[in-house]
Amino acid sequence: MLQGRFFRRVVELKSQCDRVPSLPFSEVLSAKRIVAVLKELKALYRDRLYPPWATLWVFLWQVLSADPSCRHAVSRWLAFRAARGMGPCSTDTGSYCDARKRLPLALVSRLARDTGRELHQQAPDDWRIAGRPVKLVDGSTVSMPDTPDNVAAFGKPRNQHGASPFPVARLVVVLCLATGAALELALGPCRGKKTGELSLFRSLEDAFTPGDVVLADRLYCTYCDIARLRQQRVDVVMRQHAHRHSDFRRGRRLGKDDHRVFWRRPTSRPEWMSSEEFAALPAQLEMREVCVRVIIPGFRVKSLVVVTTLLDPRTFSQEALAELYRQRWQAELDLRSIKTVMQMDVLRCKTAEMVRKEIWMHLLAYNLLRSMLCATAVEHGLTVRAISFKASLQLLNAFYHQLVTSNAEDLEMLCTIILGALREHRVGNRPDRFEPRKLRRPPKPYPKMKFPRHEERKRCA
Repeated sequence: MLQGRFFRRVVELKSQCDRVPSLPFSEVLSAKRIVAVLKELKALYRDRLYPPWATLWVFLWQVLSADPSCRHAVSRWLAFRAARGMGPCSTDTGSYCDARKRLPLALVSRLARDTGRELHQQAPDDWRIAGRPVKLVDGSTVSMPDTPDNVAAFGKPRNQHGASPFPVARLVVVLCLATGAALELALGPCRGKKTGELSLFRSLEDAFTPGDVVLADRLYCTYCDIARLRQQRVDVVMRQHAHRHSDFRRGRRLGKDDHRVFWRRPTSRPEWMSSEEFAALPAQLEMREVCVRVIIPGFRVKSLVVVTTLLDPRTFSQEALAELYRQRWQAELDLRSIKTVMQMDVLRCKTAEMVRKEIWMHLLAYNLLRSMLCATAVEHGLTVRAISFKASLQLLNAFYHQLVTSNAEDLEMLCTIILGALREHRVGNRPDRFEPRKLRRPPKPYPKMKFPRHEERKRCA
């Protein structure tokens, strides 16, 4: 049944806009829906060589390709037009780059959010934790070209070694634990006041709904942030903050190294919170603290304290909470898929507006790949995490020519082949594996470039 739905989505996309190649992902990329969102956003455009839906398609395949250059993207568009008998177009990248600038940022972010939300809502109940949806929160950074516009918008962070040679953007992503889909994103500079992970996280309160469980590391474990989530009827599972001490001799004992205690509201108001918001916080929070002993080699700690608002030990045992917090590492793996596998760690756009579009386009492509993994997992009774994400990207690139030039009769066969091949690409079951954090191949013995290239040329002259 799911395979038939997968095929119908591709056929629907081809029939709605024959000039644009189909994607074996989801109906959210149909030309009809894109035009509807453009009308909702009141975005005006003319019928050009690169209309919005064609620009979106070329941009999407650009971030999915192993060669993310604009020249390669335009070459693919030329090959598609030639295969459809639409006449050749210029290989100059200027028209395509102008079309990307005209593409509304709200369109790309809207589609990325919609695809992630649909995957999150359609996740089977057995993929959830005690029937509860779990959302991961984690932060990261991305680098970009050293242009005046990027420097003005994002800045260059400093550390003990001096300023970074490139502008860096900080981002905080909300991910679905069950499907791995990216649900929301907060983006900002990596330097300056109110640009840290917590500040970006506080701008994402609309990403959480009543009944959610937020899974995050110790950075987010603050009284005010947990209290704000509880006001939304959202539970948390986090590691204890380093500045807070847990005394298991106090509170209501639930078991060995497991108790319920009351946290009191801070006496001083944080600068980022208004007086009205601070006064609306409860005077105390009932929290559960669980000490987890780590006996697995390779871990950096031998014990840690997990704090949560899930107070019932019968529904969430001590072992279940320990295993749930261990799955927080999936956020690191998902971010690695986006940044490393999809090559988002070093962006290519030279203006701040295009940098934001490029990041959101990566999230859209990531969610569409995740939809393939979810379809395969449901069809064959697997878990999403058991299927290789990189394999899905490799398969799409391998089948690119057939997908964009085939007729409707051949699409069903191609979709069946892709999903069947994806089922075979399993992630090895290697529990408790650990590897030394060392490089086997040393980098080239060249010094780092600390100044822009034109200044380095002057220094060499």
